Amino acid sequence: MKKLIKKAAIGMVAFFVVAAGGPVFAAVGDQGVDWSKYNGDYGNFGYDHDKFTIAQIGGTYGGSFVDQATYSTQVASAIAQGKRAHTYIWYQVGGSQAIAKAALDRYLPKIQTPKNSIVALDYESGASGDKQANTDAILYGMRRVKAAGYTPMYYSYKPYTLANVNYKQIIKEFPNSLWIAEYPNYEVTPVPNYSFFPSMDGISVFQFTSTYVAGGLDGNVDLTGITDKGYEGGNATKPDTDTPATDDGKDANEVTPSEIQEGMAVTIKFSATNYSTGQAIPKWVKENSYKVLQKSGNKVLLDNIMSWVAASDVQALDTGGSNSTGNTQTHIVQSGDTLSAVASKWGTNWQELARQNSLSNPNMIYTGQVIRFTGGQSGTKSRTYTVRSGDNLSSIASRLGTTVQSLVSMNGISNPNLIYAGQTLNY
Repeated sequence: MKKLIKKAAIGMVAFFVVAAGGPVFAAVGDQGVDWSKYNGDYGNFGYDHDKFTIAQIGGTYGGSFVDQATYSTQVASAIAQGKRAHTYIWYQVGGSQAIAKAALDRYLPKIQTPKNSIVALDYESGASGDKQANTDAILYGMRRVKAAGYTPMYYSYKPYTLANVNYKQIIKEFPNSLWIAEYPNYEVTPVPNYSFFPSMDGISVFQFTSTYVAGGLDGNVDLTGITDKGYEGGNATKPDTDTPATDDGKDANEVTPSEIQEGMAVTIKFSATNYSTGQAIPKWVKENSYKVLQKSGNKVLLDNIMSWVAASDVQALDTGGSNSTGNTQTHIVQSGDTLSAVASKWGTNWQELARQNSLSNPNMIYTGQVIRFTGGQSGTKSRTYTVRSGDNLSSIASRLGTTVQSLVSMNGISNPNLIYAGQTLNY
């Protein structure tokens, strides 16, 4: 979602007193994230305590539609990790109920989160000059969402809403249905700063930052328990209804360490502390997903991770079947990397990587950033190089556009100085 820095709205509203004194919901105070295609095929959580995500299925830009190919795998990924998955639609309909109808006709049949789960309408640009027409188009959409069996929500930020929408008309018909963003800056913010709470009635989800972790990620807090909707007692592994994506997620959630196989997508559990070598695992590594390149005994080698990881320390995100995106490869930027060097690794060019990763400045990449490439060789296939007389790992790594650490890890080399002519190396 597009984000703007907002001015502070000092003071808490009486709404919290009502919520605190009312029924007890399992999810009150739970934090979570929201995803679009920029979060990759499997999304990324910021912290172990995150409990939910809201994934974009696609949306309309004044009548033109853009579907999110990442939607179903992100839903399955969330369920596989025991998180509650919800949906949002980019809803740039202005004041047109005709465009709104076309959007809902297109996306409601494709929802992959359970019945009763949230389907939010993201209304943050393209408003018409007619405030009532805008409101009517939003209410039309929310009624359609409710009629389809889901929990409707309205997403935006306070100044935009006040300028373009009669929001009290929305909450009169749909109480506590607002998901509102407001945050003071772009510093990493792991917990809500309620000094910048957008003081409005009817807010159930507060998006308090777009920099939940370094590199950027939206952070949200559930104020009323609304993200429990669609889940038995808030249990993400027991959604009220079955859909292909949630079924796939439940199957992946049940994969045991012994069943982890090459080609599966996995994430490293936040509880994991060390690689198999004993080296500490940085937090940013646990925020992303990886393909299993090799399995040896009770440990696995993950793409772009320069060491082996215990199979018990990873969580399967798919079962290696229909959710597997074998043609999409990922690289975590290391210190000293350039986009050209990363592109060379995959047999492409930096311009293509810049395009696929929406990089406005290809010279500004940072350590820990995830670079993705769709096309060329599958990320689950290894290429080989035959060592020649006079070679060393450093010269081979430079020639192949990879690193010494990667060659050591992928080939189980205990002594990097001991390689021999004729030896076959995977890279």
